[in-house]
Amino acid sequence: MPMTVSKTRDMLVDVARQLFARMGVDNTTMNDIAQASRKGRRTLYTYFKSKNEIYLAVVESELDQLHKMLVDVASKDLPADEKLLTFIYSRLDAVKALVFRNGTLRATFFRDIWRVEKVRKKFDAKEIQLFKAVLLEGQAKGVFHIDDVEMTADLIHYCVKGIEVPYIR
Repeated sequence: MPMTVSKTRDMLVDVARQLFARMGVDNTTMNDIAQASRKGRRTLYTYFKSKNEIYLAVVESELDQLHKMLVDVASKDLPADEKLLTFIYSRLDAVKALVFRNGTLRATFFRDIWRVEKVRKKFDAKEIQLFKAVLLEGQAKGVFHIDDVEMTADLIHYCVKGIEVPYIR
C-alpha cells in the first residue's frame, strides 16, 4: 500500500472514531464521516464498503495501540511475577481508558460485543503469546513452576478478558 493510501485510510478511521465517540455509531452516517474528513463519499467508499466495516477498522486500530502498549510492558526489565501483574493491570486500565475515551462507542461496544469479538481474535492470539512469553521467562528463572505453559497462558488470558466488563463498569 502506498504511504498516501495508508495515511488517508488511517485519517478516515481516526475521524470515524471521533464521530462514533461523540455521536454514537448508529447516529453517524458515512456522509458525516466523508464531510468531517473533508473527503468525498467516493473516497470513503474506496476504503470501506460500509459503516460496519469502518467501525471494525476503528476497533482494530484501538486494539493495535493496545497491543503495542502490552508489548512494551512485556519487555520491561521486571521479575516475571511483577511483570505478569503489571501486564494484567496495565491491560485492564488501558481497555477501560479506551472504552471511556470513546464515549458513546462504549454502549455500542457492550451491545455489539460479538461484532467486536470477530476483530479481537487476532489481538487475543497475540496477547496469549505475550502471556506465554512472560510465563516461560518466569519458568526459566525459577519464579513459576508450571506444568502446561500453553494452557496457563490461555487460562490467564480468558480470566482477564472475562473480568474486563465488570472492571470497566
